[in-house]
Amino acid sequence: MSEQPTSIEAPKRRGPVVAAAVVAAIVVIAAVVFFLTRGGDDSNAAGGEREKVSIGVVGASDPYWDVFVDAAAKDGIDVELRDFTDYTQPNPAVTAGELDLNQFQHLVYLADYNLSNDADLRPIGSTAVYPLGLYSTKHDSVEDIPDGGTVVVPDDVSNQARALGILAKNGLIELDGDPTIFSDVSDVDTAASRVKVKTLAADVTATSLEDVDAAVINNDFVEKAGLKFSDALATDDAADPTAEPYVNVFAARADDVDNPTYLRLVKIFQDTKAVTDGLQEVSGGTAQLVKVPESQLESIYEKTEAETKANKQS
Repeated sequence: MSEQPTSIEAPKRRGPVVAAAVVAAIVVIAAVVFFLTRGGDDSNAAGGEREKVSIGVVGASDPYWDVFVDAAAKDGIDVELRDFTDYTQPNPAVTAGELDLNQFQHLVYLADYNLSNDADLRPIGSTAVYPLGLYSTKHDSVEDIPDGGTVVVPDDVSNQARALGILAKNGLIELDGDPTIFSDVSDVDTAASRVKVKTLAADVTATSLEDVDAAVINNDFVEKAGLKFSDALATDDAADPTAEPYVNVFAARADDVDNPTYLRLVKIFQDTKAVTDGLQEVSGGTAQLVKVPESQLESIYEKTEAETKANKQS
């Protein structure tokens, strides 16, 4: 009997299995590529070197700074905050390259610093205008401050001018001419004024309250002195157009004004609601938040610097 040919089983069709495997491989590859190349969040930073930026501030313990640092980290930027106790230190630190940015000052202060130190720091973004307030632990109103009493104002040029404007507006002093961003104690008509004016560093005007009738205190130091913003006997108007030179800014070296990372940090600060809400809370709701376009901010600064220079040369 002849042998029957051995049957050979036809190979099974593997098309669907191979196709599925290929699709899966493509998905995996796409996921890896996306993980390594996407930007704007923590995974981007994990896939490459994170950007690092150091910023000098006065009052790093204010909670909104922690919120800002966290928001920047989610955008791939590690922010190191350097805290200073007074206003004289952050600008020299940026000028010397010890810091990348600072955020503590308004345009008048910046202009005076640059001209006095032959420096060239520039504003790269706006934050807020803070009103300056007159406080007292001895009197409940401006009217209660006695004739011949003593009022302390900050000794730095820009804040001194604002402080004198508050005193003049509230009838405590008379100035030779209208208040300007350059007014100083030499412009006070002592014979026609109700009070005597003394100057102290901005960070210690609050601690002088036990020894004087009243003091003009910068926002940064109000709560540190155990005061409330609502305790102010008088303030200037942060929303007034004449307050433009007093808008607070991020400042950088002139060579860094177009640095995309620094500009992104400004945007994060301005657009993160938890940051701006925290800023408002720390200011007791007194801050006037502002987003001044870059070109307009530079224009305001240039005008402020030109006026400051003219005043110094007069």
